[in-house]
Amino acid sequence: MASNPNPIFISSDSLHSILTHSTLIQHFHSSLPTVSSAINTPIRQHYSLSPSSSLLLMPSWSSAPSLPYIGVKLVTHFPQNSTINLPGIHANYVLFSSTTGQPLASMDGTLLTLHRTASVSGLASKILAKKNSKILIMIGAGALAPHLIKAHLSSNPSLQKVIIWNRTIKKAIDLAGTLQKSNEFKGVSFETDESLDEIVPLGDIISCATNSETPLVKGEGLKHGAHLDLVGSFRETMKECDDEAIKRGRVYVDNEAALVEAGELVGAFERGVIGKGDVGGNLVELIEGKKVGRKDCNEITVFKSVGSGVVDLLAAQLVYETFMKKNKC
Repeated sequence: MASNPNPIFISSDSLHSILTHSTLIQHFHSSLPTVSSAINTPIRQHYSLSPSSSLLLMPSWSSAPSLPYIGVKLVTHFPQNSTINLPGIHANYVLFSSTTGQPLASMDGTLLTLHRTASVSGLASKILAKKNSKILIMIGAGALAPHLIKAHLSSNPSLQKVIIWNRTIKKAIDLAGTLQKSNEFKGVSFETDESLDEIVPLGDIISCATNSETPLVKGEGLKHGAHLDLVGSFRETMKECDDEAIKRGRVYVDNEAALVEAGELVGAFERGVIGKGDVGGNLVELIEGKKVGRKDCNEITVFKSVGSGVVDLLAAQLVYETFMKKNKC
């Protein structure tokens, strides 16, 4: 695609209108097997700006002719912003041509990350969840929760009910009300519940997006055939489920970084609950059919994602190329 002489700014409104979870899931499904090996994603750079604030740089670049881009996600983390009613994390994504090095576009990195994270989970549940799944349990009601709900609903049209749990129940109630009023998914009911232990056994798909350092999902409560989607943890100290959930389920990951970053897995490896060799495969292997997914309707599957520059770059590609096509640039 020809590049614009001047870099463009893609606003959050434009990004909202361009990206849907179903189109991004489809894009990942078709593109990941062909380009993932051609994308370089170095370890992210982390700089402490103060005892509490930090700057993160996440570069990636492609050598694939079908993906002629360099991308850099710049993220600031200022947790003290909550005291002035501002988000603690801000991000921008900058896209360059890998042919000429020209800057092409910049866009809201936070919104891009929310869409790509949820769409990775949606793609995984499309492959791993039972085809007749009826109930989705959403644990957490933060910024990622509505995206995860929409991604799972897009990938699993048999879902009829969503039950949302959050430590602060009002946030769960507000989210359920917003989703019900949107009428985006006709025939789906949105509910809330304050008892996590009572609703986990109901879930055909259970999606977790929290910063919890104590297990929320107890493996003994998972019903046969459940699919557990773990999104929140990205440090060894964080974990959204207990060892029993890992032991009972067949575990899959989005990429190999999850084996050293995800608290649920690192802890399970250290305690001998499972070994790295017991992990069923990664997302690309599942898409390609190199690894076997769900074997029967009674098997419990677990998918742990930590994110990567690969899906960032693919999401930015879809946004940029769609924007250029729409605006005939």
